[in-house]
Amino acid sequence: TGSRGMAGLTIGRLAKATNTKVETVRYYERIGLLGEPARSGGNYRVYSEAELARLSFIRRARDLGFSIEQVRELLGLSDDRSRSCGAVDELAREHLAAVDRKIADLRALRRELGNLVEQCSHGTIANCRIIDALGPA
Repeated sequence: TGSRGMAGLTIGRLAKATNTKVETVRYYERIGLLGEPARSGGNYRVYSEAELARLSFIRRARDLGFSIEQVRELLGLSDDRSRSCGAVDELAREHLAAVDRKIADLRALRRELGNLVEQCSHGTIANCRIIDALGPA
């Protein structure tokens, strides 16, 4: 890299720098989350620091559980730096509410599964409460 810093990254180095699979980088390009990168003389993809930053943004948003469409919306909002952040706040609040619903669902699932496991008498399958609760096979 030398004095060029992170500029001129190959797809492999970009993927490694962002902990993203190469196939995922290509997918993000295909669906328009990442723009088409510049090409080297040998027709290899060459990524800039701006593309590295954009992919890092995408990865962080995905790690936080935002859907592809939500990431697309966040990127659009991020690209308009003069805009109010109210839309970002609303999107994040909606996502937080969805996460809270998932947590509540998982807690209910855990209680139900815990109850089934506690009822296990370690007998035969014919008398298994877990199998009975799942219904006829």
